Amino acid sequence: MKYAFKFDKILSLKEREKEEALLAYQDSIGKFEKVAKKLYELLRQKEKLQTTRSEKLKQGTPVNEIRFYEKYLESLEKKIEKQQIMVNNARNRMQHLQKQLMEKNIEVKKFEKLREKDVRKFFDQLRAEENKRMDDAALQTYLHREIR
Repeated sequence: MKYAFKFDKILSLKEREKEEALLAYQDSIGKFEKVAKKLYELLRQKEKLQTTRSEKLKQGTPVNEIRFYEKYLESLEKKIEKQQIMVNNARNRMQHLQKQLMEKNIEVKKFEKLREKDVRKFFDQLRAEENKRMDDAALQTYLHREIR
């Protein structure tokens, strides 16, 4: 007797969906890291600019140069704000995909548990049939000995 799990196709489909969800999640992690790294670079650049500006102010820099630093700082702050929005969007997408991956994983686990129970039931039935055959064979042997 050969074992066949009745939900095997569904399990295969769920496993494939889980793999796709894993790939999408890993891709979102990469994208998040990329935009977060860019934000970090912009923040470092802003910090360096502020340090340079402070030093220039202490040294007595011309007004035109101070204006240049201020405009550049404003431009940098706008870039930082946009990048923060991108980071938040990437983080939200990553968290959403992580949640989907967890749900797919749970679905696969449920079908694996069903298969486990089904396999146990199948082997229990096989053992019961084997025991019944052994009992029948023992009974036949006993009856043949009694008849002689």
